[in-house]
Amino acid sequence: MNKIKKKNPFPYSVEDKRYHTWNYHLRNHFGHKVFKVALDGGFDCPNRDGTVAHGGCTFCSAAGSGDFAGNRADDLVTQFNEIKDKMHHKWKDGKYMAYFQAFTNTHAPVEVLREKYETVLKQEGVVGLSIGTRPDCLPDDVVEYLAELNERTYLWVELGLQTVHERTALLINRAHDFETYVEGVNKLRKHGIRVCSHIIDGLPLEDNKMMMETAEAVAKLDVQGIKIHLLHLLKGTPMVKQYEKGMLEFLSFDDYIQLVCDQLEILPPEMIVHRITGDGPIDIMIGPMWSVDKWSVLNAIDAELKRRDSWQGKFYVSGDVGGDER
Repeated sequence: MNKIKKKNPFPYSVEDKRYHTWNYHLRNHFGHKVFKVALDGGFDCPNRDGTVAHGGCTFCSAAGSGDFAGNRADDLVTQFNEIKDKMHHKWKDGKYMAYFQAFTNTHAPVEVLREKYETVLKQEGVVGLSIGTRPDCLPDDVVEYLAELNERTYLWVELGLQTVHERTALLINRAHDFETYVEGVNKLRKHGIRVCSHIIDGLPLEDNKMMMETAEAVAKLDVQGIKIHLLHLLKGTPMVKQYEKGMLEFLSFDDYIQLVCDQLEILPPEMIVHRITGDGPIDIMIGPMWSVDKWSVLNAIDAELKRRDSWQGKFYVSGDVGGDER
């Protein structure tokens, strides 16, 4: 008697991952390898220059979380070519997503944004654009320009949520509330612009329940992607003082693996997981040091999902989320 093979409930990658990987999505969308080229567009941040606050988020490095982006002393074409060539040491073939990563990449007049974005879009092999920014840096004229871009290129806007908990937001000096985040998402989605939400596991004084609540909130937002970051503490950041005061305890390797798998299980299965861990420059890393071995983290997540016989979306429950403070 022939056995009927059960259809794989998680066809999310050629490697048979149990979550919806960014690589799998891009290969399906474009039909070939596409990788990000991280750039520093020379922008500032309203949380540093006094527009909304000073000092920046306490976890943010001097490079504005663009530690692996191009050198801001170079023009964008030079940055693009240098980073692209480095990436080709790993992948011989492929097209490019230009990624404006460092600082807040809509924090400028539209004419400045247009000059920078259009310069990169003209580079050979660029098939799309990813823009990292804040939800409080989306004035109407900027959103209108983003909507125009969305009509003629493959566009993502990445918004840093980090946590839904207002107590934590104050501790990390995020300088916007959750309601502002929801409003920013809605402004972009009105024009069909793809949104990727960033969250951070391991923020000061947050427990497992709080981190799960952040993932639950993102699962209910109208966002198409998520980046799950592991908090890593870097030398020279304001968070070092919080660490020295005992307000921050690094997640263990095992605890992080369990937490991420729990979070994946409650996300919509169609939500694209752009990133599932976090790392930083090892020369300025304070901890957790196990995070620098990224492949061990990724392999452990795969193994735990397999052990559980689980996958992204296994326990997902649909529903809307509002802007209630927590």
